[in-house]
Amino acid sequence: MRKIKSNDEVIVIAGKDKGKRGTVSRLVGDNKVIVSGMNIVKRHTKPNPNAGIAGGIVEKEAPMDISNVAIFNPETNKADRIGFLVEDGLKKRVYKSTNKVID
Repeated sequence: MRKIKSNDEVIVIAGKDKGKRGTVSRLVGDNKVIVSGMNIVKRHTKPNPNAGIAGGIVEKEAPMDISNVAIFNPETNKADRIGFLVEDGLKKRVYKSTNKVID
């Protein structure tokens, strides 16, 4: 079970977007995430008339390392760490500071 999943609200703890909040839109591989509205890069694209793609400079979200984000705890309004708790044979994610179940 992963500590950070899709649609989790996270806060960026390192990098150019430090302190900003967003939701995880996608996981890339084992240790990268794409957070909506964060880590925007400019990509120079070549036009492709067959596919209907106009060329130019396109801004898109780039993957960032999963270690640069932490889950956002709405009770404390701070970044928090994630732990695991096994109840009735089910493994659940919990906030480390409050021991409350996530989701």
